[in-house]
Amino acid sequence: MLSRRRLLMFAAMSCGTFVVPAAAHQTRNSTFKVDPKFEPQSVPYFAHPPGTIVVDTGAHFLYLVESFGKARRYGIGVGKAGLSLKGEAIVERKAKWPSWRPTSNMIRRNPRKYAKYANGVPGGSGNPLGSRALYLYRNGRDTMYRIHGTTEPSSIGRSVSNGCVRMINAHVEDLFERVPLGTRVIIL
Repeated sequence: MLSRRRLLMFAAMSCGTFVVPAAAHQTRNSTFKVDPKFEPQSVPYFAHPPGTIVVDTGAHFLYLVESFGKARRYGIGVGKAGLSLKGEAIVERKAKWPSWRPTSNMIRRNPRKYAKYANGVPGGSGNPLGSRALYLYRNGRDTMYRIHGTTEPSSIGRSVSNGCVRMINAHVEDLFERVPLGTRVIIL
């Protein structure tokens, strides 16, 4: 006889929904526990072809379409209203422990916060791009938008960045290994 727990687990597995248990994520000063819905998990997904990344900025999810009817879903933080990229792009560059430099627009909007970084910040644990970055291009030109890690995991599930797509470092590392150069990205 099946217990209720086993029956529910079997039902979730047969639907293709696998939830990775919530984990604590290290920040510079403390440990942050992300909402379980933002942990990587396999979900039903039918909107785009396999191999596509779909960024749903309104829902704060990124989907990597794995096969017809199935995607790996990650929680994300996105840009404030008016600062997000929309439409399509291509992953044309990937970097481990990338360096970072604020854009001219970031410095213009908030010089007190960003001007001191105008010459850039080398890659490392204190870098705002975190441990990995996927660089988004259109027509061979850098959009200046990235899918990257973050030193602020509490921003996941929120619209607070300067436009890039933020992920927990461990999650972007997982995505980085799954995504080849040339991957199509759709930002809703």
